[in-house]
Amino acid sequence: MRNELNKVIGNQNEELALSFLEAEGFRIIERNYYARKLGEIDIIAMQDGVLHFIEVKSAEADFDPIYNFTPTKLRKVINSAQYYMKVKNLDMVFSIDLIVIRWGDIEFLENVTL
Repeated sequence: MRNELNKVIGNQNEELALSFLEAEGFRIIERNYYARKLGEIDIIAMQDGVLHFIEVKSAEADFDPIYNFTPTKLRKVINSAQYYMKVKNLDMVFSIDLIVIRWGDIEFLENVTL
């Protein structure tokens, strides 16, 4: 039951993230892109000629969801982004980004690999 509730909350927060990105002028390319054996990218979007691979982390408890974005998760997102670009035959500027949603507040962290 708890797992299902977490999934519902996660989906709602991902919708919040999408609305935020669209309001900021991003064009959504894909959602929940799964690179076999590498991992999933929550949102792939484009803005000003830059391809953004965006991870969404959220929590409704007294725990900051940013701590769920671990170095291991970052590596998986980077590897999945590289795989996506190879499969789609893309050679362009890209960014690995993070959206953290804390109790309805959205924080957008761009280029989290620097």
